Amino acid sequence: MKALVYEGPGEKSWTEVPDPGIIDPADAVIRVDTVTICGTDLHILGGDVPEVEPGRVLGHEAVGTVVETGDAVTGLSPGDRVLASCVSACGICRFCREGSYGQCLNGGGWVLGHLVDGVQAEYARLPFADLSTHRLPAEIGDEAAVLLADILPTSYEVGVLNGRVGPGDTVVIVGSGPIGLAAVLTSRLFSPARVVVIDPAPARLRAAEECGADVTLRPQDDPVETVRALTGGLGADVAIEAVGIPSTFEMCTELIRPGGRVANAGVHGSPATLHLERLWIRNVTITTGLVDTYSTPSLLNMLRNGLLDVSGMVTHRFGLDDFVEAYEVFASPEHTGALKVTLSRG
Repeated sequence: MKALVYEGPGEKSWTEVPDPGIIDPADAVIRVDTVTICGTDLHILGGDVPEVEPGRVLGHEAVGTVVETGDAVTGLSPGDRVLASCVSACGICRFCREGSYGQCLNGGGWVLGHLVDGVQAEYARLPFADLSTHRLPAEIGDEAAVLLADILPTSYEVGVLNGRVGPGDTVVIVGSGPIGLAAVLTSRLFSPARVVVIDPAPARLRAAEECGADVTLRPQDDPVETVRALTGGLGADVAIEAVGIPSTFEMCTELIRPGGRVANAGVHGSPATLHLERLWIRNVTITTGLVDTYSTPSLLNMLRNGLLDVSGMVTHRFGLDDFVEAYEVFASPEHTGALKVTLSRG
């Protein structure tokens, strides 16, 4: 089969690799029908995730059809259409029993496209298949479902829920890429007074407005003073970092009011300065986290019942053989206007 293979920092290829097979009785193999590219994949290609070794098939977000199951798999059958979660879960270790699937001790967590071969391929092996897939109803299409493999649960759990967004809050989201846009959508579930989005790209700010942002700002618009003006001089109740670079994290800590919450959802590849000398006295809470995907069933139910509209998040569509072009488009949003790109089997 063909797959998108990481060949070292800055190097990738769509090339022939061996077909996946059952290794553990809890595995399933899927035919990949629709797959997408994540900002984390760009971090890998940039050399920011050294655990990923050359030769690894990338990707952790896909919808597919089950073609084979191991002897221990009880909830899936060949022909089932499933969402492959970005996080795998053994279900029995301490962290899985607490719902912290991202910290699985038995070979789960974020492994697809990281520590084992991922789903940017024609076929993929899914570890712990019963707990790491979600059977999909016919009324949810592949393109909408694939957004629930990672970006929706990440923004919801690591951003909105960790930030404890509540009714009447002022929520500031720094970064209007896919994670930031998903944070706009899911923060709206909790009736904030206003959602403010900061991003340098006009096209992404327009997308944020379409997703429900009340105020959009560019970094040069003095967002700290603007947010203070909106909040009677206090600052944001919640600031969600959705980029993963030092300057955006540090901006969030400047935007927040005393007693506020900074929820870091971005993937960082270099250190950021933590100004505890200013933050400690202001009772600021800072949270970080890898998504656990415990919310995926709820998000699927919301999507199925029309409570989440993700229809505008996919901007570019490709066939599976167009992976190299799709990466180029996704990696240059300032030129292409790309948000999420999908690649589908012909």
